[in-house]
Amino acid sequence: MESLNDLIYGFSIALDPMNLMYVFIGVFAGTLIGMLPGLGPISALALMIPITFNMSPASGLILMSGVYYGAIFGGSTSSILLNAPGVAGTVATSFDGYPMAKQGLAGKALAIAAYASFVGGTISVVGLMLIAPLLSKVAVSFGPAEYFALMALGLTAVVSLSDKSLVKGLIAAVIGVMISIMGIDLQTGTERYTFDSLNMLEGIDFLVVALGIFALAEVFYMLLKASNKPQERNVIGSLKLSKNEVKEIAAPIGRSSILGFFTGVLPGAGATIGSFLGYSMEKRLAKDGDTFGKGNIKGVAAPEAANNAACGGSFVPLLTLGVPGSGTTAVLLGALLVMGVTPGPMMLEQRPDVFWGVIASMYIGNIFLLVLNLPLIPYIARILDAPRPLLLALILIFCMIGVYGISFSTFDLLMLLLFGLVGLVMRLYGFPAAPLILGLILGALMEESMRRALQISGGEWSIFIDKPISLSLLAIALFSLTAPLIKSAIKRARSA
Repeated sequence: MESLNDLIYGFSIALDPMNLMYVFIGVFAGTLIGMLPGLGPISALALMIPITFNMSPASGLILMSGVYYGAIFGGSTSSILLNAPGVAGTVATSFDGYPMAKQGLAGKALAIAAYASFVGGTISVVGLMLIAPLLSKVAVSFGPAEYFALMALGLTAVVSLSDKSLVKGLIAAVIGVMISIMGIDLQTGTERYTFDSLNMLEGIDFLVVALGIFALAEVFYMLLKASNKPQERNVIGSLKLSKNEVKEIAAPIGRSSILGFFTGVLPGAGATIGSFLGYSMEKRLAKDGDTFGKGNIKGVAAPEAANNAACGGSFVPLLTLGVPGSGTTAVLLGALLVMGVTPGPMMLEQRPDVFWGVIASMYIGNIFLLVLNLPLIPYIARILDAPRPLLLALILIFCMIGVYGISFSTFDLLMLLLFGLVGLVMRLYGFPAAPLILGLILGALMEESMRRALQISGGEWSIFIDKPISLSLLAIALFSLTAPLIKSAIKRARSA
């Protein structure tokens, strides 16, 4: 009952005409930012900090949080239509979304993404409202050993994402981890995999690798397989879902929303890891798991529900502990401090207007996103009707602008070209791209958590199995890695 009264108080703030306008502006700008590969919510939020100086803290955070979850919502568009993920959290969406677009089901894929994002975002807001204080205590109980085990479990999702060859999947994952630790080791100052190049001292940005492996590799592959046949007109397809399709995606959306929310609660996890875990879980549970990566609608619904739910979950450590769960929420934390608000355990008592106003605005923002996106899908999807040379040129231009806009470095453009060629080779020889991206995301986080855990234990590796949570997660990870081997051994024994 108390939570309901608090939520009503939050709606009294969020429904203020000015705050309603800020919600709309935030989600609309976020959607556009998410659609354009390379921009991302972090840079957009950083630019908005000066704009929020003269706003009340509640209004400023309402605007900036709208940009955040709006960008995740809109990032699926370029992933589905161009295989060029707009934000890192929508990489997993491209695995089945882009094949659906090539099959003439772009409209349906975008509609599923919109519905799944709305449900995931709404469930996360409900969770944020009801159990934020409790979950903040759970998040505090996660130390470095538990985080290492969690990342290890996430990395074993490579098994689910490797369609045919476990070895190829593991090779791709190891390459991803190696890329993630390139540059100067911040603890020892040691240069790792820099090849005596000053440009490599800061490592390689995630966006350079993701756009190269997915978008640019797709451009090269289409050029390699180009023929003189006239281009067939792409069919956008209907936005309507049949009753069977709704039933098919209902459970994955529900499960992935819950998983994504709890993943977002853990500082350092976030929407990207949440989307991969959601995709991996559904591929394991699905009877038609072998069709994932070929245009399965559950492969679009699961990561989209998970990444939007993780956005809401990431506000739990931000608001209740003052701990940013990702780079984006770190910018939000900085904005709050600039506005004179200190997030933490006392925030619910000291600034309930900010806490409950933002939660209520998320309800409204998710409705705005659905109303904005669904009518625009037929028009957005017409990008597929562009002549193939023009479409390839657009993808190339978006990739180059996105990468160059990060650091204004021509070296990054050369690295984009290199990873485009790597992605092409991987595609031609059957190496899955998803494990590489997952290894890139988790590698540095795993190393940092492992080091901190060993420092705490004085170098004793037993710290990873002494704690029940880390032991359980590592056991699940080991089972996840060995299950395919056991299954194939049983099949060979039966056929013998």
